[in-house]
Amino acid sequence: MKKIFISLVMVSLVSCNIDRSPYDSKESDVILNDPTGLQTITLGNYALLKGDGGSGGFYNNLYRYNEYSGDNIDISGTTSDNFFYYYNYKNIKNNYRTNITWNTGYKAIIGCNKIITRFAQGKDADTDQLIGENYFLRAYVYFSLVNMFGRPYNQGPANLGVPLKTSDDVNDLPPRATVGAVYDQVISDLKKAEQLMTINKPNIYATKEAAQALLSRVYLYMENNDQAIEYANKVINSGKFSLLSKTELPLYSTKTPEINAETIFAFKFNKDGDYTDGWESIGSMYSTIQNVGWGEMYPSSSYLDLINQHPEDARLKFISPKYASPQVPVAYWVQKGTNASGGINYNYIFQKTFQQNGNTYFTMDNVNYQVYTEVTPDKTNYYFINSSGAKVYIYLDYDIEKRNGYPKFFVLKCSLQEGVPQLWSPLVVRLAEMYLNRAEAYAKKGNTTSALADVNVIRTRAGIPTYTSVPAGQTLLNVVLDERRLELAFEGHRRNDVYRNKLDMNRQYPGSHLNGTNPFYTIPYTHNRVVEYIPEQQIQIQPNLIQNPD
Repeated sequence: MKKIFISLVMVSLVSCNIDRSPYDSKESDVILNDPTGLQTITLGNYALLKGDGGSGGFYNNLYRYNEYSGDNIDISGTTSDNFFYYYNYKNIKNNYRTNITWNTGYKAIIGCNKIITRFAQGKDADTDQLIGENYFLRAYVYFSLVNMFGRPYNQGPANLGVPLKTSDDVNDLPPRATVGAVYDQVISDLKKAEQLMTINKPNIYATKEAAQALLSRVYLYMENNDQAIEYANKVINSGKFSLLSKTELPLYSTKTPEINAETIFAFKFNKDGDYTDGWESIGSMYSTIQNVGWGEMYPSSSYLDLINQHPEDARLKFISPKYASPQVPVAYWVQKGTNASGGINYNYIFQKTFQQNGNTYFTMDNVNYQVYTEVTPDKTNYYFINSSGAKVYIYLDYDIEKRNGYPKFFVLKCSLQEGVPQLWSPLVVRLAEMYLNRAEAYAKKGNTTSALADVNVIRTRAGIPTYTSVPAGQTLLNVVLDERRLELAFEGHRRNDVYRNKLDMNRQYPGSHLNGTNPFYTIPYTHNRVVEYIPEQQIQIQPNLIQNPD
């Protein structure tokens, strides 16, 4: 395939070098004069954001920032890869992954700007559609960047966001705009995209409904609840999308986007051309499939506790324990303790069980402990009474393979498209999110009935009990956020869902984020590292960029 070169001082004068880009190696101004230039540059913008499935590209690195710094995963060891600084909140100013996100993001913005500023609207529907797609892509990048480098909107729209560059002039080097100004630009771009995109295209391209779906998310982040509901309604009522069935849901990632009725927009990865060996893909960190993948990153114990509340939950099938062979029955739980330095630590404890007189026991420190049952309306819980007389809840299962003491619960949500081990087409928006956006907005408006109705749509599809009222001890918002966590896990939402709701990130569970000195057990939503550092390389190139505080 061919390549494009788009120069920009702001992004280090580095050429875009994506092999799948259907570009010739000639200056973009020449391409603009080509009859197919509009489509050529548009496809190149998609390619920049989609990336190569490895460490290059926009989405891959944005995903790692958003997901690894949440509370849905643990990493079973240390690594020299820079994504570890996202995971343990020991952020650095020269993180190459952060620089790639910034760099490729602004390259795509420049590509979009060339289309938006140089092609006239109103010529025909095909031209307007492509211009609208570039408005959508520009909005998507700005929205992603402002949530990475700027504080959440409700912490103050006057806080610094990212530079707003709407020209394709390489000498135009704007300073950081406010968070509010960037959000205004995103809304303006998405509304323009909604207006211009009138052609029904496959969900691997931006469409009017994709713009409406992203607007619903943007307004939700702004806490403009009426608008979040309005735009979620537009997508839901369009009739163009439908939730997968309970049976199909666990197979979500195995489907190509075009045949998935729930996907609104995704970056398409092909098994021919986009997939090499799968070792640099997102899914490779979550699982080892057919001997492909590192399989070193697992669901956090807090996420597992949440989803295991209903063992019949279809979403639990995204989690695949790697059972040891031969099978050995065990009891296991997470135990709080201290490490060699006297700091707090959390560890998985596994104990082999045995049967005696119809009861289940395990032996620990030469003491036999009986396992008791506790039947609830939803499931049967298991527990034992420890040496201090306290009730400790446990799981009964077969022994699971471990890495550095962490059980291998493989995540399959980013793998197995078309049966290829680590092939996946990254999701940007899907229909389930629209119900959950609407539910959260209703919850914040105090509309319990409507909020629970939307949550129940998602729970019904998952095959678990629905709510007739807010459970005792919970708030309506917490009910919605828990459902968002269950439904949207491993899709890059959780970090933003926590901090934009002014909640602290609770990471009191096993994982290598607790290694070393001064680990973060909880990250307050007011902490400086809720935002990422501006890449030092970019500040050297453009000194008017103000760094985020240490």
